[in-house]
Amino acid sequence: MARTTGPKCRLCRREGTKLYLKGARCETEKCALSRRQTKPGQHGAKRSMSSQYGTQLREKQKLKRIYGVLEKQFGLYVSKAFKSKGIASETLVQMLESRLDNVVYRCGFATSRSEARQLIRRGLFKLNGHIANVPSILVKAEDTVTPISFEKLHLKQGYTIPSWLIANVKEKYVKIDRLPSGDELKQPVNTQLIVEYYSR
Repeated sequence: MARTTGPKCRLCRREGTKLYLKGARCETEKCALSRRQTKPGQHGAKRSMSSQYGTQLREKQKLKRIYGVLEKQFGLYVSKAFKSKGIASETLVQMLESRLDNVVYRCGFATSRSEARQLIRRGLFKLNGHIANVPSILVKAEDTVTPISFEKLHLKQGYTIPSWLIANVKEKYVKIDRLPSGDELKQPVNTQLIVEYYSR
């Protein structure tokens, strides 16, 4: 399976904003973007991209890197968003939020989406009572996500799950009440520019 293996902090520096790819480290003074705000590379301090195409490209790269999706898979999500009813930009983010690895992260069972993917690959979660080891599965309303063992999880301290998820503390599972919409889909990215990028 293809994946990005380079330094994650370099990606945040390239985009000039925190993408929260390394979990709790991004909130501390050790965050690379807090220490060095220039873009990576020998000519990072001088690098700029002010064209319309360049701005659209950077927004696309931000969203892709936030959710840890590769180029081909991201393009498939965009194609589905264009074919579906409704606003394409909102539908795109809704599909990304519906990925199982993102749901595990949103539940507070992992400190980052990359950690959530690793835990899912190890078979530590059940989706509707069955072990799910594919991070890209899209969940639906009424689905349930259940950890097999809490001992192997790094739970996020003081974390409040989003309103579209319901935690059943007694039964120890999280239920997808509905898919996120509106303000719940907001990201530090201009998704309309992404739609324009793929509409060229």
